[in-house]
Amino acid sequence: MAPRRTRATERDRSRRVLSQNFLADPAAIARMVHAARPRPDRLLLEVGAGRGQLTRPLAARCRHLTAYEVDPAAGAELARVCAALPNVTHRQVDFLTVTPPPEEFDVVGNIPWSLTSAVVRWCLAAPNLRAATLLTQVEYARRRSGDYGRWSRLTVLTWPEFGWRLAGRVPRTSFRPVPGVDAGILRVERRPEPLLAASALPAYRRMVEIGFDGVGGSLAASLARHHPRARLAAALRAIRLDPATPVGHVWPEQWLVLFRLLHAR
Repeated sequence: MAPRRTRATERDRSRRVLSQNFLADPAAIARMVHAARPRPDRLLLEVGAGRGQLTRPLAARCRHLTAYEVDPAAGAELARVCAALPNVTHRQVDFLTVTPPPEEFDVVGNIPWSLTSAVVRWCLAAPNLRAATLLTQVEYARRRSGDYGRWSRLTVLTWPEFGWRLAGRVPRTSFRPVPGVDAGILRVERRPEPLLAASALPAYRRMVEIGFDGVGGSLAASLARHHPRARLAAALRAIRLDPATPVGHVWPEQWLVLFRLLHAR
């Protein structure tokens, strides 16, 4: 007998396209809210609000919350949740098309994992964003926060302005439907004061791009094409970095000191 075919519902199709896995474990929800640390005096944007699992506890801790959910199936349930919360605005739109608010704000969300990179880019580009707390695939959160002992290009590029850390881990069984991997709570915070002057940031970013795009596998080999070898060797000794160190193993703090040494006047 031929296998029976079942008709996919609108919700099934939406889940596949949007990679939606809703939080179902109260302990995981509490962990996420604790990591987000909503401020009672600051606007909070929730991206991928789903059916409101995080919306209720977040709303109890902030001045005003705007909850974004593009999926119409989940959005209908979210609208009912938001209607009972006087300090919450529900918007059924694509968060990535939204203009960042003119006031200081934070972002929090159990985001669709297929859109993680796009949401992170949106947050980094928003001038008034202070912090973003995002539930991502644990691999992504560990890679961006240096948890593997390696550092990604994006983390190093933005390090003078943003701190990145892994704020917790959520088991896959905390979601419905259950995804194939665990999740990580990624916390990205804008520094009160950048670690480099604004005028130095373009040159710092160029150096990072050269380092990650270079030849030879090591940061030293890449930078040797752009800096006098004697000066570069002295700078590497000063930060106690083996010239053969792969670029991804160079700490962000070492990048900053190396930049200052190579660009000192």
